[in-house]
Amino acid sequence: MRLKIGAPEPRKSNAFRGMIAVAALAAGGSAAFAQDADKTLIERGRYLSTASDCVACHTAPGGSEKYAGGYAVQSPMGAIWATNITPSKEFGIGNWSEEEFARAVRDGIAKDGSHLYPAMPYPSYAKITDEDIAALYAYFIHEVTPVDKPNVKTELEFPFSVRASMAGWNMLFLDRTRFQPDATQSAEWNRGAYLAEGPAHCSTCHTPRNALMGEDASQTYAGGSLGLWYAPNITPHKIAGIGSWSRDDLTQYLRTGNVIGKSQAGGAMAEAIEHSFQHLTDDDINAIVTYVQSVPAIGSAETVSRFDYAPPNETEAVLRGAPGADDPGFRLFSGTCAACHGVNGQGAKDYPSLYNNAVTGADRPDNLIATIVEGVHRNAGGVATMMPGFGPAAYPTESLSDQEIADVSNYVFATFGNPAVKVTADQVTELRNGGPKPLIVKLAPYTPYAAAVGVVVFLLAIWGVLRLIRRRQAA
Repeated sequence: MRLKIGAPEPRKSNAFRGMIAVAALAAGGSAAFAQDADKTLIERGRYLSTASDCVACHTAPGGSEKYAGGYAVQSPMGAIWATNITPSKEFGIGNWSEEEFARAVRDGIAKDGSHLYPAMPYPSYAKITDEDIAALYAYFIHEVTPVDKPNVKTELEFPFSVRASMAGWNMLFLDRTRFQPDATQSAEWNRGAYLAEGPAHCSTCHTPRNALMGEDASQTYAGGSLGLWYAPNITPHKIAGIGSWSRDDLTQYLRTGNVIGKSQAGGAMAEAIEHSFQHLTDDDINAIVTYVQSVPAIGSAETVSRFDYAPPNETEAVLRGAPGADDPGFRLFSGTCAACHGVNGQGAKDYPSLYNNAVTGADRPDNLIATIVEGVHRNAGGVATMMPGFGPAAYPTESLSDQEIADVSNYVFATFGNPAVKVTADQVTELRNGGPKPLIVKLAPYTPYAAAVGVVVFLLAIWGVLRLIRRRQAA
């Protein structure tokens, strides 16, 4: 069955669907018709939940209780805990109506009226059509197993703890316009646009944020920070983006997370490929590729593509055992990395080469540091990929200090990748702690003082107005 996602058809309300079922009953044999219609709707919802990658964030590490929450989404403001979205009536969405569900998914407002944080990508989900919302609701309410598991409360520091402040943020950055097909484009392009901009929420990660953490619409898909990781430029720019990738390259990457000589998925992208992209139909993968290859190309200061740095290098083989080989980065690489990635960085069957690699050829160190700290865990295309992390929290018995991670990163960049990138221990520390803080986070500690000054100014203004009125009355 080919699932038509995002088709521009008018919404049929619950009442209308009920009328269809009643009419079918009157005609005889409608019970089977209604049951088949429900199954079709639920299966469409199941597929859409996969396209939207709901399970990745709403399932705790380990994955034993799907959609029951317990996953911490790391943000510059702190950890935001994903909630239970099973049909549990006590802890989940079992008592939610379809309208309440739609409001949460597309407007970021829960049943109780509280605002969600945009770690839940409702600014992208706002484009989801009414028909697809109905399908998602049917799937989560009637097919997902209820799990009576309480939610972990998100506790951010003031002022981010005030959820009502998101109403102002939404006024600035939430576009509630549903997806509208472009009549000048092909059906495939429109399908890809709907998926990429809506359910798959590609811009949520791959678009840089402004000072208030809203997406910078002038730089769509030009790359964005994800704390420890960095989602790179995926516009069709030949140097800064993925303009050198063929359609087959892009298709293979979305299916497996691995394209030799190009890139290997880690972090959130590995999760998206494992739980979402690899399960989409061929038609939908092709549609996404068509759309992404058509978006405006956005360049940068880079003069060499991150996929084109360095041929095989024999530095490690020459230095190994040589007198005076006291480079700490070399020693760490030789003892920790070379066994898997090869003494010349050429890689092996299950380990990528370190040259012609998007991570080592990048113009920033984020993803190399993230790979060393967290490792890579990906199960896609029938292949399970695992590299252990060497950050103290992730791999305590083999942990590397921030200085050691900086040393080995500098060796790898200088030997196999972009030699212009230099890494310091302070950079590693900053990335471990969530990456560079946006202006809104830097100013947060001063918010109470600013609020106090505002109150004083307001009271003084009122006092001044009252005094002026009294003077005029006295005159």
